[in-house]
Amino acid sequence: MAKDILKEIVDRRLADIERLGLDFGCGVPAVRARKVHPFIEKKGAILEIKRASPSKGDIAPSLDAAKTAVDYAKSGARAISCLTEMNYFKGSLYDFMKAVAALDKLEAKGEEIPALLRKDFLLSVDEVEVSFRAGADAVLLIARILTAETMCQMANKAEELGISVLIEVRKNEDLEKLSYVMERVNHKNIVCGVNSRDLKDFSIDMLAPCALLSKIKRIAADARVTFESGILSPDSAAFAASAGFSAILLGEAAAKNPEQAGRFVKAFCETAENKAGKSWCDYAEKVRRREAGARPLVKICGITRKEDALLAAQLGADFLGFIFWKGSKRNVESEKAFEIIKAVRAGGFKCGFVGVIVNPEDDEAKAAFSLVREGILDKIQFHSCKVPSPSDEAFADIPRYGAVNIRSEEDLSKLDDLILHGQPRVLIDAQSGNAIGGTGVTIDKALVEEAAKRARLWLAGGITAENVCNIIEDFQPELIDVASGVEAALGIKDAEKLRAFFDKVNKLEGK
Repeated sequence: MAKDILKEIVDRRLADIERLGLDFGCGVPAVRARKVHPFIEKKGAILEIKRASPSKGDIAPSLDAAKTAVDYAKSGARAISCLTEMNYFKGSLYDFMKAVAALDKLEAKGEEIPALLRKDFLLSVDEVEVSFRAGADAVLLIARILTAETMCQMANKAEELGISVLIEVRKNEDLEKLSYVMERVNHKNIVCGVNSRDLKDFSIDMLAPCALLSKIKRIAADARVTFESGILSPDSAAFAASAGFSAILLGEAAAKNPEQAGRFVKAFCETAENKAGKSWCDYAEKVRRREAGARPLVKICGITRKEDALLAAQLGADFLGFIFWKGSKRNVESEKAFEIIKAVRAGGFKCGFVGVIVNPEDDEAKAAFSLVREGILDKIQFHSCKVPSPSDEAFADIPRYGAVNIRSEEDLSKLDDLILHGQPRVLIDAQSGNAIGGTGVTIDKALVEEAAKRARLWLAGGITAENVCNIIEDFQPELIDVASGVEAALGIKDAEKLRAFFDKVNKLEGK
């Protein structure tokens, strides 16, 4: 059975409370000595004072909490989060109160200061009151470890004291708890958060917050929602902004380089919600709706004929791909692509349409961009070329993702780079000679396994009816991309191969 780190943290914390009391022996004042500061009333970043984590070990074990708080305030942080859990994150209420004192000195000099969030695994109403006395302007409530009733009591206590709560959700049952609280507590005192990190095993999925954003907005249209964890570059901060989040919470990236935190804040605050970011939220919701055991999403790529597109859509393709590159024998002119897409939509099929480009500067790519802007294509696949940053305003209306060719361990760095710079999903494809894709060659199994550790797997390269079941069993990809494996000739799909392929894939549903 997989180790449940969250349960371990809570169990040890309960033992520490029994031994040391609710202030963990840190001498919290009997009366609060400072005013309350508003928490995330406007779009902005929450920067975190963080020494360590269960997943990363030591991050900044020797940090000075007071100095870090001042650095963050000068970086433009809208709020500061201070971890006070001592066993796994090596924080304490001492750190918290040092940060409070440092910020209050700044305020005494006439400077505007950020709100201060106590980030811990709080379990009771009494801990909210202790946090208030320690100087907290907000406290974290983790829905996963609290009942709806307890969380509501804690949120009500915070409202009574005039401070806010950041309610962290990740699962559907968490949303039910959030709805319960939102119906009973003033929204002015509630900020929502979705952690890209699963607190059970500390794995990261950058689309986990996106999958819940619109669901939270349906619970409360005025909800402010924070994207928590996993943001390791200004580009990934811009990604969160493009998706429509009110705030980001930066942990490791800020704690390791507090002097660079301002770049993250700037990228987030200067990037507006846009079509590209919204498309990732739509995709994330689609994936989340799929039941456990569902087969992977399927993209049939290299479409050049109407009859192939219609058959693939009828058999269950989730996406159809069109190559916009004259260097490929699967190249399709924009007018032809439009005709094919129009026919598929007229047939009532709900699949998406992807334009694959190799050179963003060539005429074929520009034609594909125009088709996206006209609402004909849904996304662009940037294959083996630079993917525009999420902060690039020129591509704000172009939903997109990257694809990289992998044939050696060194090539995995291309995948790492795209993920680091705000791409939550990247398609990996095989490399054969100078060919870009559709080679019929598979990626080495060890390389696929390594890629799957970095993000949810989107896989292309040599997938056929004969090997697809083994590929799905071995790697559990979220999406598979097939071209040559269902072809009679380059760009010409084989009806029998398509039927055989989908027969195998669709039989996996629910297994």
